Amino acid sequence: MKLIYINKVGKNWKEEYYYEFLFSDAEDLKESIDGEGWDSIPSAGNPEPPVELTKEVGVLVTDLNFDLIQESETLCMWDSIDGVIAMAIENLEGYDEYPENRLFFHFGEDKKTVEDKLYEKDLVLKYNNETINI
Repeated sequence: MKLIYINKVGKNWKEEYYYEFLFSDAEDLKESIDGEGWDSIPSAGNPEPPVELTKEVGVLVTDLNFDLIQESETLCMWDSIDGVIAMAIENLEGYDEYPENRLFFHFGEDKKTVEDKLYEKDLVLKYNNETINI
């Protein structure tokens, strides 16, 4: 499974961010990936999740804020697909010092790699059959 999109759903009542990590098992991701608004340059909030390619969704509830490529006012989704920039980057606003391990996720990253990165910060994706604390 490969990471194809990170959807920021919003915040819960505890002011924690709620994200959906979308994964696909498509063999030729770069050739088959597409979604509504993915041709927007810049992205500017237009790209929507690629529903037809999504095979598994992991949910993350965290106090960490991520800057997402689909919200960029200068770059587009294809910049992420081409590897120019990550799909999501840990936002450092409000940090007193630079973190030892800053989180970032690239398009097409293996599910295991995504889970390992999150685990380094004691974060775990919850999948369809697991209880999600919102």
